[in-house]
Amino acid sequence: MAFKCTIPAVPTVQQDDADIRITRWDFATGAVTGWHRHEWPYFVIMLTDGILRLHDGTSARDVPLVAGQSYMRTAGIEHDVMNGSEHPIAFVEIEVKRPDAFQQALA
Repeated sequence: MAFKCTIPAVPTVQQDDADIRITRWDFATGAVTGWHRHEWPYFVIMLTDGILRLHDGTSARDVPLVAGQSYMRTAGIEHDVMNGSEHPIAFVEIEVKRPDAFQQALA
């Protein structure tokens, strides 16, 4: 279900409290996160141009992204993420642990 790779991506947790977790992920060429499930909705903001190779347990696909580009996913996503680029890449992941409280704070 996951990529066969021995190079782990490097997570650096920047904030982790009851509401939110912010993690910077740094990937050497070919590095992977390892198979995981997202328990909360999350946002990703690319810090570099790169290709995220996503494995959903059945197949893999390449997603080219540029620095500053962001996307959001719902809770429950299961996957492995690999750096499919020919250079190191990095992104920031923001997990929203209490989506209802977050939405109330924005209102």
